[in-house]
Amino acid sequence: MDLKTVLNWGSEIIFCLCGLVSFNAAWRGLQNEKCRIGTFAFWTILGLIFILGPYLPYALTGALLLVLGCLTAAKQVQMGKFVPSEAAFRKAQADKLGNKIFLPAITIGVVALVLSMLKFSGSSPVISFPLVWGLIPAAVLIVWAGLKFVGAKKLEAQAARKAQRQAGQLAIAGVILAVVTFILSQLQFTVAEGGVSFPSALAIGLASILAYLIGVAITRPKFADTRDDTARLLMTVGAASLLPQLLGALGSVFTEAGVGAVISGIMANVVPQGSIVLGVIVYVAGMVLFTMVMGNAFAAFSVITVGIGVPFVILQGGDPAIVGALGMTAGFCGTLMTPMAANFNIVPAAVLETKDKYTVIKAQLPMALVMIAVHVILMLVLAF
Repeated sequence: MDLKTVLNWGSEIIFCLCGLVSFNAAWRGLQNEKCRIGTFAFWTILGLIFILGPYLPYALTGALLLVLGCLTAAKQVQMGKFVPSEAAFRKAQADKLGNKIFLPAITIGVVALVLSMLKFSGSSPVISFPLVWGLIPAAVLIVWAGLKFVGAKKLEAQAARKAQRQAGQLAIAGVILAVVTFILSQLQFTVAEGGVSFPSALAIGLASILAYLIGVAITRPKFADTRDDTARLLMTVGAASLLPQLLGALGSVFTEAGVGAVISGIMANVVPQGSIVLGVIVYVAGMVLFTMVMGNAFAAFSVITVGIGVPFVILQGGDPAIVGALGMTAGFCGTLMTPMAANFNIVPAAVLETKDKYTVIKAQLPMALVMIAVHVILMLVLAF
């Protein structure tokens, strides 16, 4: 069994789960007082793209994205009304959970980072899943369940029943993990020459699933509440949830279209030949402004570095490694100042339900301006 194929299947499963989450929001949209059809259509189409993306013609996918854009522009995608929890209940839950509530968020970052760094070497053409990877955590869960079950005998009746139920759940989880690990260990995967990297979508997806399970174990919510809150959060973010993917694709389009060469031709008439200071200033400013337009420094980097960074900074004697590193982080200064970077600046404001959706940008603006000047100075000092 080819490992790369298996990992790609895993990524497709994660995309299908994203589609199901979109379908959940679409179903909840039918309960809206206004724009039911538009809201339902938006999230349904998005779910179909996630699930059927590999099998749909590119032109059809593009047409569906245009439909999503039209629905958004016509303000036919609305959040609807959700019944908020009482302040006293939220306060009680916050006091009860404490800092444990941050575990799911930390889990996503740490697990996704570790998995994204995995690379299966082509020097071992056949590999299998190490049995110990799953048996150790399975054993920990089963021992934990045993200790909890023994400790339950010292508790009062109601607390004892709760502890025994939790012990049973831990034991079941441990057994399932052990069985799945054993099955995986019996499979053998072939690795192509050159090695196989762990797909980013699968890494983030597995990290999110693990974080979800940890969150459920900590908070023990009702399934209906989980579905409702999932829909509420996604509908709060709305169409902005698509911006990172669309802007990333836009960067590839600009690169293929030769926008960098066009910018280089324009700048040749503006920046005097041999002016290192002006070249650095224009390069940093270009990274900042283009990132603000595209909402993504990675997408801006290839275009601006090819068009400005190489001819006006690197070819003037600048160290490519330092210029490239500072150019990328200069773009991040633009990220701090633009609503196009929705996942950084608009989504948090929506989740926190601030009165001004630009609150995050306003708070970051002074530091961003200072850091732009710092980048110009650092590039002049360190790169030359």
